[in-house]
Amino acid sequence: MTRPRGTRPSPGAGPGTGLDRLALNQATTERWTVAEAVDGCVRAGIGAIGLWRRQVAEAGLPESVAAVRRAGLHISSLCRGGFFTVTDPALRAESLADNRRAIDEAAALEADVLVLVCGGLPPGSRDLAGARRAVADALDELAPYAQQSGVRLGIEPLHPMFCADRCVVSTLGQALDLARRYPTEAVGVVVDTYHVWWDPDLDARIAEAGDRIASFQVCDWVVPLPADMLLGRGHVGDGYIDFAPIAAAVDAAGYTGWVEVEIFNERVWDAPGDETLRTMRERFAAVYPVSS
Repeated sequence: MTRPRGTRPSPGAGPGTGLDRLALNQATTERWTVAEAVDGCVRAGIGAIGLWRRQVAEAGLPESVAAVRRAGLHISSLCRGGFFTVTDPALRAESLADNRRAIDEAAALEADVLVLVCGGLPPGSRDLAGARRAVADALDELAPYAQQSGVRLGIEPLHPMFCADRCVVSTLGQALDLARRYPTEAVGVVVDTYHVWWDPDLDARIAEAGDRIASFQVCDWVVPLPADMLLGRGHVGDGYIDFAPIAAAVDAAGYTGWVEVEIFNERVWDAPGDETLRTMRERFAAVYPVSS
């Protein structure tokens, strides 16, 4: 597979701006199946979708590939691989095997990137340095397999509040330190506004990332945070993130790919899916105004 990753698929389209870059991350319409999400994108005029492995497994991988291809959509990402920090040898072997399956799925889907959430501290552990070494060791094993499969891995740093249970990679700088040990086309980084907006070094790290940026995801930071902090996200414009400067920095770094809206929020999930996509389009247009 030689198709370049993280770039818009339309020949000669150039970097462009506007709604033509909008992609739905399937997490935003959690209640929809793959087929329903694909049909919703078609109705809303959204050209790309980021799929999640659970829904793909429920629909069947061949059926998911066929549904997306019939609709003429692009697959901007597959979520997710990762969770590398287990210490039990049997569980570590199981994690690596599952990540190889995720790479195989991303290859079959021709997804631009397989997003990696690297895992938190093992239960009862306070060894943060050791957990980060485990992430690096897992990448050493998986990156060559991904490259041979034509799949780009995208390391996603998560907000520090998730360091204990979900991801010991907390900053874009840490993700870059891991990614730059491999060829750019093999391993990149994911810039998710929800996770990185707070970082005082963000502009510099985005510029440093350059063509390592494999995916750009957006949603807003809303307060008060719910009991399940993972669900404390909102539509663009609902909260505290100043999107335009971050989007401008990502564009200036050379990223011309799809921009996924990825929202984890029970209220958003409970809303009719078509209404959610309409809101997505309206809010996205404020960040990426259509060129005249």
